[in-house]
Amino acid sequence: MNFPVMKAFRHPIPALSALWLVLVILAAILADLSPYDYDIQALSEAYRSPSAAHWLGTDEFGRDLLTRLIHGARTSLSVSVTAIAISVACGMALGAAAAWFGGWFDRAVTVTVDLTWSFPEILIALILVAIIGPGTTGTMVAIAVAYLAQFTRLTRAQILTLKGETFIEAARSLGAGNTHILTRHLLPNALAPVLVSAMLATGDAIILEATLGFFGLGAQPPVPSWGGMMSAGSALIFKAPWIIIFPGLMVAVTVVAINLAGDALVASLDIKAKLRGPI
Repeated sequence: MNFPVMKAFRHPIPALSALWLVLVILAAILADLSPYDYDIQALSEAYRSPSAAHWLGTDEFGRDLLTRLIHGARTSLSVSVTAIAISVACGMALGAAAAWFGGWFDRAVTVTVDLTWSFPEILIALILVAIIGPGTTGTMVAIAVAYLAQFTRLTRAQILTLKGETFIEAARSLGAGNTHILTRHLLPNALAPVLVSAMLATGDAIILEATLGFFGLGAQPPVPSWGGMMSAGSALIFKAPWIIIFPGLMVAVTVVAINLAGDALVASLDIKAKLRGPI
């Protein structure tokens, strides 16, 4: 880890945000070590309030809520991170090609991106999930497409700024081809702002995944997701409020932690200066 990144997390709030994210990621990875099964019903234990046996209580089927939250973290994080990773890879390739080759290809990409950019991500996601079908695969594809325009525009702007630099002209004069220049010189230099933007977009993707799960379009039962748990608890808010409160807190705290950590990285790496350029 380089010095600017270390400096970003010296302050208490970014450090606590990073610590929370590490804990959530570790919990998702080690979810199978939880003492209860997330899908085994025990109706005699239904609606148990938080206690020593069940730290966060049980749901309407007697399932341990903490266990389901941990497995829900695995679902929500894996879907969101995978979707954003796909979106970043496709967006960087598309934006870099459009900026480098220009002409009709650049105009076509720009018009298409601007068209999708004009629609809210939730609307695009709902349309795609309705076409593909509910489930984790449909949710991943929907989120990836919903955020594709963001990374395409950002990468295109970075490449347009960098392609006129002296080191690019030097590489071209030495006989470097388009592929070599793009993969060895342009994309690595455009990577930092894109990755930080991807981190911030992951928080939005978690909210979008939770929204789709709340509508019953995300991970299908009995696979737990934070949005699906909130949907199930919405009808029981007066009888067993912990069923909806704890998943909601997990979403809120995790997204806030991602945004705070991302803001710290933006400040430490001076990303705002790197983002200036033609759009």
